[in-house]
Amino acid sequence: MHAIIVKEPGGPDVLESADVPSPVPGPGQVRIRVAAAAVNPVDAATRSGALADAGLMPPFGSRPAVGIGWDVAGTVDEVGPGVTRVAAGDEVIGLKDRLDVPLGAYAEVIVLDADAVAPAPRSVSAIEAATLPLNGLTALQALDLLGLPSGATLLVTGAAGAVGGYAVELAAHRGLRVVATASASDESLVRDLGAEMFVPRGVHLGDAVRALVPGGVEGALDAALLSVAALDAVRNTGTFVAVSGGPSTPVPLRGITVHNVWIRADATQLAQLTALVDENHLTPRVADTLPLHEAPKAHARLEGEALRGRLVLIP
Repeated sequence: MHAIIVKEPGGPDVLESADVPSPVPGPGQVRIRVAAAAVNPVDAATRSGALADAGLMPPFGSRPAVGIGWDVAGTVDEVGPGVTRVAAGDEVIGLKDRLDVPLGAYAEVIVLDADAVAPAPRSVSAIEAATLPLNGLTALQALDLLGLPSGATLLVTGAAGAVGGYAVELAAHRGLRVVATASASDESLVRDLGAEMFVPRGVHLGDAVRALVPGGVEGALDAALLSVAALDAVRNTGTFVAVSGGPSTPVPLRGITVHNVWIRADATQLAQLTALVDENHLTPRVADTLPLHEAPKAHARLEGEALRGRLVLIP
């Protein structure tokens, strides 16, 4: 079968199309024939070596090749021993959350643990469904870390992006009052997603948010990695969740509780996201589709364009 692999870190041109043996599901695993695979920033960070440099995955060379791609939508074509919840022929979405693996979602088939897979939404295409697992779970798990009650105020940075857009919709569905920040041209978009208040990018965020919410918001979900600029908008003893680690995680000043959301595959939560899509509470967004062999072009676009929605690869 065909798959996209990386042997040495580098730019988009190191993405290599290769013929590799088709993987076989082991105990507790399923094999999925890939219909669509979304392209995410973490894929570029894997390819470039940034994750290995940060100690989040083994260095290149520890395996002959590294697989690329986390998000998948497709059809189960084989199940391993002990799997009863999923059957061959099921249309599913799934998340590959292990970094040190020889094959990722950029492939014709992928093997995942059964607890990383859930039924696909019925109301959207596989192309749209492929944008849901990584970004939807990140937003959902970040909101769970925040733990804000209905009626509380929440700042979402990068609200027009993939994680931020899902976060706005999920927060509004939970009854939170969302203050969104994004480019001024995206105000209509994020208000349609459920934001009650809007702050355009480029102003002093803390002052602008506090003018709308005296004393500051009760929580912030920092999808744009604004760090201390977003923390300044949070009231004393509030809660802050960063979507990435490292320098984007601020010091917990003023009694603010600071978390990082480290994404994990979760079949139950994936099923919740599927239901929300089918109930029209979540809106998958696709920027464009490309054939699998054009993965280098997709990565170049990911790094060079301001995309609204995800690029999706089609085997």
